[in-house]
Amino acid sequence: MDIRTMQYFLAIAQEGSFTKAAERLHMTQPPLSRQMRDLEAELGVALFDRGGKGVALTEEGARLKERAQELVDLVGQIKSDMASEASNVMGEVRIACGESDAVAFLAKAAKELQPSHPGITYRLLSGDGDFVADRLDRGAADIGLLVTSSIDNADYGFIEMPAKDTWGVLMAEDAALAARSRVTPEDLANGPLLLPHRASMGSDLMAWFKDKRESLNVVATYDLAYNASRFAREGLGYAVALDGIVDASKGSGLAFRPLAPHLDAHLFLVWSRQRRLTRAAEAFLEAVRDTMGDAAR
Repeated sequence: MDIRTMQYFLAIAQEGSFTKAAERLHMTQPPLSRQMRDLEAELGVALFDRGGKGVALTEEGARLKERAQELVDLVGQIKSDMASEASNVMGEVRIACGESDAVAFLAKAAKELQPSHPGITYRLLSGDGDFVADRLDRGAADIGLLVTSSIDNADYGFIEMPAKDTWGVLMAEDAALAARSRVTPEDLANGPLLLPHRASMGSDLMAWFKDKRESLNVVATYDLAYNASRFAREGLGYAVALDGIVDASKGSGLAFRPLAPHLDAHLFLVWSRQRRLTRAAEAFLEAVRDTMGDAAR
């Protein structure tokens, strides 16, 4: 198994056809098919379902696709990093992000870095906190944006972001609680709730409910606030979420009300201490620090 074989495999997975993949790779189909048979023999699993029209990935093939993409990306990143000079940094910065309005802060840093380092590009990976931590630990992301109360600094280097997100409730504009200016644990004790999946297993958010925690009526958990907001808009329940992620302005069909007592979410930009950052990632972090300094002045 080598990087070229992984590139061949990804071409087939993306094209859904050996013939189209061979054309894209500027080779004939027989050697491409032979390479894939050898790969399947080496791994001891079938990677393709060759029945019917086109080529579909088996369950094992789908798992390999994700890892193969990470491997190909990593090799490309190494090449870019080795070819970069300090004055001409190039390469891709992979940022795994939890949902937060603070992503706008990262975008500003990237914008300010662009004139001096136009060769730096970005891969934005989105998911919840478990997703971000997993991508960092596997080396599939260089930097992560985490919404959390603290960071284990033995595993991660980190920058605490200057902004904090505010917890509140997304609901249909005509929902009963939309008439309130703030929402208390008592307000939510019996109402149908949509909670962040990770937070539902224990967090500062769950601690906010205090003695009402055991009586919560959770009808759904979610990973992405936008999806939860669609359910809330239809009246399924009240989605506890961070402010600024979903449009809840007048006429949007949604309303947002902050929690009372007030609850902030702390934000951290983190990276693994077990892996050396690329020059592109280091340049981006420096731009973040500069942007933070400008914001403080």
